[in-house]
Amino acid sequence: MIHFLRLIRYKNLLIIILTQYLMRFSIIKPILEVHNLKLQFTELNFFLLVMALVFVTAAGYVINDYFDTKTDLVNRPDKVIIGKKLNRRWAIKLHVLLNIIGIGLGTYVSFYIKKPILSLVFVFITTLLWFYSTSYKRQFFIGNIIVSLLTATVPLIVILFEIPLLKEQYGLIINEMPEIITYIILWGSAFSLFAFLLTLIREIVKDIEDFDGDIAFGRKTMPIVLGIANSKLIVVAFIITTLFSLLYFNFQFLNDKLTLVYFVIFLISPLLFLTYKIVSANTKKDYHLANVLLKFIMLSGILYALLANYFIVNHF
Repeated sequence: MIHFLRLIRYKNLLIIILTQYLMRFSIIKPILEVHNLKLQFTELNFFLLVMALVFVTAAGYVINDYFDTKTDLVNRPDKVIIGKKLNRRWAIKLHVLLNIIGIGLGTYVSFYIKKPILSLVFVFITTLLWFYSTSYKRQFFIGNIIVSLLTATVPLIVILFEIPLLKEQYGLIINEMPEIITYIILWGSAFSLFAFLLTLIREIVKDIEDFDGDIAFGRKTMPIVLGIANSKLIVVAFIITTLFSLLYFNFQFLNDKLTLVYFVIFLISPLLFLTYKIVSANTKKDYHLANVLLKFIMLSGILYALLANYFIVNHF
């Protein structure tokens, strides 16, 4: 069982669940309640929506490890599961099963909100993860962008599936006060942008960490094409972009002291320390520690939704 959980990256899946529930209850719900509106998704159907994304993501991790077995034997041999703990044929069957469940749940939820076209979201994610694993991740930068974009969709999917029900139930109110939907989208987009930038940074750092295995099998990742030093400079540039985005978001839209304190302690200071760690890194261990720090920063960014809830209730 533990090998299965490691294969599907259960910790990452828990982060997806946490992100989507925080978007629902800490962002969308308080914005609606300020205007005496209510969430329209039932708890069961929202759970099924979350599980749809969890299953297709888990399937993506399985197929990624399936095609990465050789390079993983070089980069992280102690973590290889497919071929050691799980037969390769069974890995493919597991991938198919997880995708069927995920797309099935996503299709059901799409019909539930009377937007069957949205079921294609899960088909698209599944297809993109397949091509990422088989081709894109071996190409220069495109694989990093794809993973970052997919991560950025996690908070947005909650909004995408809630809005049709809100418009159906509160159409007249929303037409009179379109800022309700606008505000929800702005908050979701802010979390999405943060997720995109942090994931992009982490993917490049992982490519630097996996340099030996990737070059041995002819991959064209950024560190191989541009060199490790130039890749570090690009990482630092994205960190600086993230820092300025955080400050701009606070001073332009919130101007909130509690938010600024949270950002400084849990996001800005760790990002500055991360910059130092990246610049000074020389070994795989150094890059691994940078990845651990990035996970902490990403989790801190997600948990900011709890403080955002307080801000929305008291300032909107």
